[in-house]
Amino acid sequence: MTRTRTVTFPSGAQVPALGQGTWHMGNDPARRAEEIAALRRGLELGLSVIDTAEMYGNGAAEDLVGEAVHGRRDQAFLVSKVLPFHADERGTVDACHASLRRLRTDRIDLYLLHWRGSVPLDETVEALESLVAQGSIGAWGVSNFDVDDLADLPDGARPQTDQVLYNLTRRGPEHDLFPRCRELAVPLMAYSPVEQGRLLGHDALTALASARGATPAQVALAWVLRHDDVIAIPKAAGAAHVEENRAALDLSLTNDDLRFLDDAFPPPSGKQPLELL
Repeated sequence: MTRTRTVTFPSGAQVPALGQGTWHMGNDPARRAEEIAALRRGLELGLSVIDTAEMYGNGAAEDLVGEAVHGRRDQAFLVSKVLPFHADERGTVDACHASLRRLRTDRIDLYLLHWRGSVPLDETVEALESLVAQGSIGAWGVSNFDVDDLADLPDGARPQTDQVLYNLTRRGPEHDLFPRCRELAVPLMAYSPVEQGRLLGHDALTALASARGATPAQVALAWVLRHDDVIAIPKAAGAAHVEENRAALDLSLTNDDLRFLDDAFPPPSGKQPLELL
């Protein structure tokens, strides 16, 4: 097993390039023990970034994460998000404190604005900065922000990441968002890197996986992780699935592999609206 590759935030903090997502987790009591075991197995394998949000199950995912990291909080790098309609001066603080209670911790390592809403960005950023000053969060970032949204952030404001939908079938960010984030030295965080499993039956992906002695999910993740400044956060609700994902770090795609995937999943030829799930 290779050493886990890291990505560096503007603050200088380093995290593993492969983390764990929790969207749609925590909703089924019958699966709770299995999901907790999966998150803990991920921590054991070095997948310390755990991404969640107040929106996921109306807090159920955060509660699940809180139980999973109890007694091992220092092994985890917790990411959560505030909903845009909570993101005013007071609401951001209240939402963060509610997330902290569900997560059973006194700090969220990285707190994101889930997507842009009607609250002025100046007000949201000021509230986020106040949470940093309080020690409630280590840093802040954004999610689902396109180039124009990043340009509208207040002068001097620098998010630690932009979490966006990115996978083989959602390559739009490569055209202009990737270059802009690289100018800012802001890494991207790719959610749904296997398109919530819908990618896994694609003929080209299964063919390449078979040729490389890997699974389709591992090829899809290795493709996202070919970038040095991208963090992938796939969801895995079972320990075996977590182990499968972790093995993607051991898979290096060749130039021929990448050309084959470009033929099957063409890169964008121009600007595309940022997609969301």
